[in-house]
Amino acid sequence: MSRKATTSKPTIGLRGSDGLSHAYIQYPPLRCNVPESGGLFYDDGNKLLLSPAADQVFSWKVGIFDPLTGPTTDSISEGPIIAIRYSLDTKVIAIQRSGQEIQFWDRETAETFSHKCKPESESILGFFWTDSRQCDIVIVKTNGLDLCAYKSESKSLQLVETKKLNVSWYVYTHESRLVLLASGMQCKTFHGFQISSADIVRLPRFEMVMAKSEANSKPVLAAEDIFIVTVYGRIYCLQVDRVAMLLHSYRLYRDAVIQQGSLPIYSSRIAGSVVDNVLLIHQVDAKVVILYDLFADSRAPISAPLPLLLRGFPRSSSSSQFSGRESESSDGNVASSHEAVTYADSWIFLVPDLVCDVANKLLWKFNLDLEAISASNSDVPSILDFLQRRKLEANKAKQLCLGITQTLILERRPVPVVAKAINVLVSSYSHSIKTCSYLKGLKPEMPLNSGAQNSDADVSTIERDAIGKSIIHESTARVDSETLDSEDESHFTNLEHNSKEAYVGGSVNNENSPSNEAHSSYVMQSSLLSVQEESQLTSAAISPDEMYNFVFSPVDEEMVGDPSYLVAIIIEFLHSANLEKIRVLPNLYVLIIQLLVRNERYAELGLFVVNKILEPSKEVALQLLESGRQNTQTRKLGLDMLRQLGLHNDYVVLLVQDGYYLEALRYARKYKVDTIRPSLFLEAAFVSNDSQHLAAVLRFFTDFLPGFKNTAEHNRYHRILNEMNSSMTA
Repeated sequence: MSRKATTSKPTIGLRGSDGLSHAYIQYPPLRCNVPESGGLFYDDGNKLLLSPAADQVFSWKVGIFDPLTGPTTDSISEGPIIAIRYSLDTKVIAIQRSGQEIQFWDRETAETFSHKCKPESESILGFFWTDSRQCDIVIVKTNGLDLCAYKSESKSLQLVETKKLNVSWYVYTHESRLVLLASGMQCKTFHGFQISSADIVRLPRFEMVMAKSEANSKPVLAAEDIFIVTVYGRIYCLQVDRVAMLLHSYRLYRDAVIQQGSLPIYSSRIAGSVVDNVLLIHQVDAKVVILYDLFADSRAPISAPLPLLLRGFPRSSSSSQFSGRESESSDGNVASSHEAVTYADSWIFLVPDLVCDVANKLLWKFNLDLEAISASNSDVPSILDFLQRRKLEANKAKQLCLGITQTLILERRPVPVVAKAINVLVSSYSHSIKTCSYLKGLKPEMPLNSGAQNSDADVSTIERDAIGKSIIHESTARVDSETLDSEDESHFTNLEHNSKEAYVGGSVNNENSPSNEAHSSYVMQSSLLSVQEESQLTSAAISPDEMYNFVFSPVDEEMVGDPSYLVAIIIEFLHSANLEKIRVLPNLYVLIIQLLVRNERYAELGLFVVNKILEPSKEVALQLLESGRQNTQTRKLGLDMLRQLGLHNDYVVLLVQDGYYLEALRYARKYKVDTIRPSLFLEAAFVSNDSQHLAAVLRFFTDFLPGFKNTAEHNRYHRILNEMNSSMTA
């Protein structure tokens, strides 16, 4: 393990869930205390925490963090252990015994063999397994890389290729499939290789920026000063410059490595984590963490530096240390008080979002407090944009976005301010529909596979940049094979695949999937969502139907006074939806009609209908008819809309209800409406007490409806007509 955190005095985080913090660890941790343990090792290729002891090794699966998970065990031979990793199919255990030997242990047959290097000319710095088609394992030595194939039949490694380089130390993450090799007097010259299932890509050589000290001495870069992070599918290298007190950021491309700027640091000990594509920079000595969202290449932090919070810790177990009487505590309380320490000396940070307390054999997982982050940021469009990109807690992010938007409207913020916020939500929904990430989020996720192709990322990201060729993130990040065009990175496309690997340069053509069709599919599926499925959402995007149900409709119920403001807000929403070509369901147009009629703004309502601001539909037409009881012109607009929509049956029925049954008969004959019962017209004519009208209706059905003369309805109303004529003659 690496990334050791050093601090002078431990800090007890006992503020509880209401403490001021934007990131936290949740009690209890995963406890990995094994008797006679030889230390803890992290296998990031398989997401395993390993603890060798005597002649066996204990392993905990931490891909899905569960503090109650138990270990599995494998037998191994006794001996020194520098590093230990399972093969990506978990069939073989590789153990580095020394600087010259790696031992391989077959889990099925318990057979072993050793691979050794020449002690006089080279030494092994480390190794890692790969999913490359060209090799199974890469051995990093002081004179370069050995790419080898594992041969179980012959119990040996076959050398496939050698990369000759002088290497002082190296940094590798399975998440990125990238290895950086440091060389030179100051260890600031780097060679990079990305060894993925698609290809082996060699990045151009580059040098890190290092400030000189006052004594003009040349500082030497250490492995603990370098972090490889993957954010939104982009691979970054972060470098700590302790002299300048800066954290330099480098973006890695296929044909270039570009420095992206620097972040200030306030501690000589720095560590980096990534949670849900948010970069956490731990200022270990200062005991605070700063959050950055690199989506738009911004160097501004999301919020001010705040302590890391420990949630759920039982206060009673920590009272002794809290009062300064640790020596008087019981054994159980001593153990608990150790668990309450944050940024301890023994903390080692693991890629991407774990930290291991190697002294106390504890594993913690970093989490974001989205509610605290949103509450501390006054830039509403910015925080909505941030929340919309969250996937790990997509449902919580969605609820926060809905609540923020609703509050904006209830507080009657200026319309342009609310319009910007709404535009963020609409744009995000449009993007999620085009990339199908919203519809995928409506389905329960597939269980994660154990082994290599596990949970690092199921998002394949193809980015285009003005400089060089980008890196593509597929299952993990991979170097892109396409030339990059000049295009705003803030509009890159996330293409999610169900398969374990994506093709290099591959993309999904979304032009053949109009957002209207996708939205219609969403409407059918969303009504079937259960509570469990909601918790598995992978997109915080908000549909127009959700905007109506959870923003506009509740606001209408709570807001008092002139509804003009709410109408203006809804119009802004319709404008944004129109720009993104998103279909809005009729219930929102119906609400607009209700708001305008409530304020007796019939003239404005008429303009909305004529200018097609209100999209014609049966629901809208019926609402116009309902609202037109107090205004004949509005009712006429509803009737006209029914006719324009070709809803002839509804139009005829309404004409009859209004007493225009003769006009309704002519309309029914013209458009061949044969679904209406004759008794509807006959009863209307009878109620009018006009024998001529009743005779005309009877004659109409007798002439144009075959067999009508022999029906009971004809006989009944013919008798009624005779009685009416007899009474008039008398």
